Amino acid sequence: MIAESDHVTRSHVVRSDSADQRDWLRDQPVCSLLRQHHIAHVEIVAAVEPFQMVRQDQSGTFMLACFGGAGLVLVDGKWQRVSAGEACLLPPFVTNGMRALGPEPWLMCGVRYLESRESQPVISHRSPVRGAFDSTSLLHAIKGLHAESCHLATPALMHLWTELIHSYVLKFAEPHRKDARLWKLWERVQGSLGHDWSLDELALHACLSKEHLRKLCRAELGRTPMQQVTFLRMQHARHVLSTTDEKIESISRQVGYLNPFTFSNTFQKWIGWRPSEIRKSARSKTITNPYPAIDPA
Repeated sequence: MIAESDHVTRSHVVRSDSADQRDWLRDQPVCSLLRQHHIAHVEIVAAVEPFQMVRQDQSGTFMLACFGGAGLVLVDGKWQRVSAGEACLLPPFVTNGMRALGPEPWLMCGVRYLESRESQPVISHRSPVRGAFDSTSLLHAIKGLHAESCHLATPALMHLWTELIHSYVLKFAEPHRKDARLWKLWERVQGSLGHDWSLDELALHACLSKEHLRKLCRAELGRTPMQQVTFLRMQHARHVLSTTDEKIESISRQVGYLNPFTFSNTFQKWIGWRPSEIRKSARSKTITNPYPAIDPA
């Protein structure tokens, strides 16, 4: 077991290569077969309050499967509970957060992927996905891979453990995986948030009729296509406001709003705070995270 701090411990860590020299990874066994599925590492984690981690641009999907206690994950700006018997997929290239609750350890299996923006990730949502999941099999598979990697390191056996781990992740992710056409469309929009997007243009890029695009978006996102454009704009604006000193007027232009007052009103509607309040909280030394309070749903 590796004690990273007084508030989080990691055990049964297996990494895909030896390049990452962070303290908690440096001496851990290597299984290069994990790279076949773009897995950076697997682990078992125990975290207690006040453990908190927020990553602004996570470079790969992270699956956590809880088998004891409870913790919080950041979903669309709100902290939501993940308890024993549940799992959560944190998507890549967006702001993700995790937080422990109380003195009882939050126990979870973790599978961390390393993905590129050019390929479809394990999950292409812009928000974390939660759901019921029995972590027993995944827990045993991680322990099995760790034991084999530490001792005989037989390639055939490590292959089987690796396939099991990835299969359990895909089994949980499958109901939530999106149509590849939508994933490519939202990646295009994400790269041009200042563009004056219209429904006609979105449908053209997705190679879908406007009505089919509406139905797919409603089914997979719970939003209309244009609402999803606004959602992506507001998420990006919140990230820039929280991490830079760029002027609000400049940020509003970056995300397609020539009028900063219209931007401010839209931002408040979607995020719950005005841009100036996000900026103020980000600069405050007494506030480490500019997100709303816990949503226990």
